[in-house]
Amino acid sequence: MNQCPCQSGKTYDACCGPVISGNQAAPTAEALMRSRYSAFVKGEIDYLRNSLHPDHRSDFDPASIREWASNAEWLGLRIINTSGGGKDDAEGTVEFIALFREKGIAYQHHELGQFNRLNGVWYYTDGKVVTPEAAP
Repeated sequence: MNQCPCQSGKTYDACCGPVISGNQAAPTAEALMRSRYSAFVKGEIDYLRNSLHPDHRSDFDPASIREWASNAEWLGLRIINTSGGGKDDAEGTVEFIALFREKGIAYQHHELGQFNRLNGVWYYTDGKVVTPEAAP
């Protein structure tokens, strides 16, 4: 069984795979966040761009994203909290920690990700890094 990188406990084909392939839309902001993490793991750079809100794509650099995604060893995703982002919401926030290793050094990317739904489709808009002092 091919477990999903987002650590949902589901298989990739029953979790993030159909969202990344475009066969189904992410039903919630958290599902979109999970699929974006899985896209980093799988090197699905086009999906990362397409799941970014259209108003926030101007500085998307596929070459640097591809390089970072392929050079990192992805270790896991922890969803800390969600606010809004449900099937009937227009916006949501997902607090998460992405664990990865680069050049033998382990890192934790702790972020409050902002998501908006446009024409029924969830998009990542931006995020704020959470520092230990700023943690809620």
